[in-house]
Amino acid sequence: MSTTAPPAPSTPPLPLVRLRLAPHGALPRRIDGVWWPHSRDLLTQLPKMLAALPSAWGDITGVTVDAAAWSAAPGRMFVADQVVRLHKAPASPHVPDRVVLLSSGLGRWDLQVIPPNATEEAAALLMAAALGDRPPGVDGEATSPTTAPRPRGRAAGRGTRDPRW
Repeated sequence: MSTTAPPAPSTPPLPLVRLRLAPHGALPRRIDGVWWPHSRDLLTQLPKMLAALPSAWGDITGVTVDAAAWSAAPGRMFVADQVVRLHKAPASPHVPDRVVLLSSGLGRWDLQVIPPNATEEAAALLMAAALGDRPPGVDGEATSPTTAPRPRGRAAGRGTRDPRW
């Protein structure tokens, strides 16, 4: 009689980072992209989002978030072998929930945050409104992500990245 070890439990796949960056253009934009986190747990969600950013954005050294929208977090955290300073600021009634990313010497990027509990339809509409385009899948637009390296940051006209979900 032969015995075999039980199969190793499979780990569920990690959820994709739901991040879409604005198309590259000659004019500066108010919003550089849209981020749809899976929860309001900043310590869990922020490292995943930072890891998904293009390398051209450089090392993000500072992040400012809406103080009321996110879970408690320390004043800094260690992400990808570097210290990222976290700043919590009061939300503006005139500006939607945003995350501001700072990269020393390279620039600033503003990401609109879609509430984690938003439906896919609502998220697609919010993304389209924020980025001034159509939601993915409308009028035959491809929904699969593609990535092409492009210049980033305010000095480069601010960047883009296609959907990651």
